[in-house]
Amino acid sequence: MDLGLNGKCALVTGASRGLGLATAKLLAAEGCKVAINSRDAAKLDLAAASIGAEAIPADVTEPGAAQRIVDLTAQRLGGLDILICNAGGPPPGGFESFDEATWQKAVDLSFLSNVWLIRAALPYLRKSSAASVLTITSYSVKQPIANLVLSNSIRAATVGLTKSLALELGGEGIRFNSILPAWTETERVTQLMTARAAKNGTTMEEELAKQSRESALGRMAQPSEFANAAVFLVSPAASYITGVMLSVDGGMYKGTL
Repeated sequence: MDLGLNGKCALVTGASRGLGLATAKLLAAEGCKVAINSRDAAKLDLAAASIGAEAIPADVTEPGAAQRIVDLTAQRLGGLDILICNAGGPPPGGFESFDEATWQKAVDLSFLSNVWLIRAALPYLRKSSAASVLTITSYSVKQPIANLVLSNSIRAATVGLTKSLALELGGEGIRFNSILPAWTETERVTQLMTARAAKNGTTMEEELAKQSRESALGRMAQPSEFANAAVFLVSPAASYITGVMLSVDGGMYKGTL
């Protein structure tokens, strides 16, 4: 199936590893011109070289960074058709373990970074005939995950933003969707499972096995499986799909809606 991505210009943030890198790699394989962003310049350079992408290092939570990232992307690639907003998640912990500064940092990372990137990208997306934005959230917006109160709370705001913009800007031909991944074999999940093991007095391997059993498929996802869904959603092949919050969770979400 031809996804219609050849020659399109895409920016993927949080893409030096994990879900972002897997998605950027597949976009490049489909013929996209790709720019990737991360705050870790060394890892980003290695990732960009591995897939033939432009590397744009910056911390999306710093003032003005989103505008610089988007402007550089458009300059280097010759425009912008696709924006994929991704960032590392906030730390694990219970409600009473976080002070106000930690809450604000989590809001900046997991919500406001999306606002800033999308706002910066809109002038370029309005010039595209295949404009698409994808936010990456979590299945926790439907089914909260224990000990992840920051992520459970703040990612729900991004879902509200994504749906609102799909309705507000659909008339201009700009599509907005979100993917709600569950547990995927990434470095962040390894960190979360390590923290969970320390809290429960178990091993990381035991926690990984226990979490995998929550999936109807009996395992966690591979980053490439997430990327397959993400690349389809942002492609012209999905031209009539907007305002969708797609769970890519192997059946870990147990609800019917």
